[in-house]
Amino acid sequence: MVRPAAGFTLVESLITLIVVSIGLLGIAALYVETLRVGRSAQHRTQAVYVAADLADRIRANRAPVDGYTGTGAGARAIADLAEWQALVAARLPQGAGEVRFVAGTTDTPAAYTIRVSWHEIGGSTPLIYELRLEI
Repeated sequence: MVRPAAGFTLVESLITLIVVSIGLLGIAALYVETLRVGRSAQHRTQAVYVAADLADRIRANRAPVDGYTGTGAGARAIADLAEWQALVAARLPQGAGEVRFVAGTTDTPAAYTIRVSWHEIGGSTPLIYELRLEI
């Protein structure tokens, strides 16, 4: 009389090990992706922060209206731009900042465009955040 096998066989144990291993690899991949997305979100938050920082500086120092373009900049504007460029470089990987001014017309107000760009790790093209500040 043949007795039914009790417990797991070696084949069942190996299949269970393979299934668990695949599950753990999936969890590890999910963790790595979470870290990547979290880092990207942090960089985007920093870009918004540094652009808003310069916008606040421009609002606080309005004379002359185009003072942050570099041509008619006063001492405070020059110092603000230098501090801001250092902040962008410190907060973002390969960070760069640019400020443009468009004079107002009868239909549109004068406006600054504050552009912050940076590179994500492993990315080939820069990411860009722009803030338009109407004066």
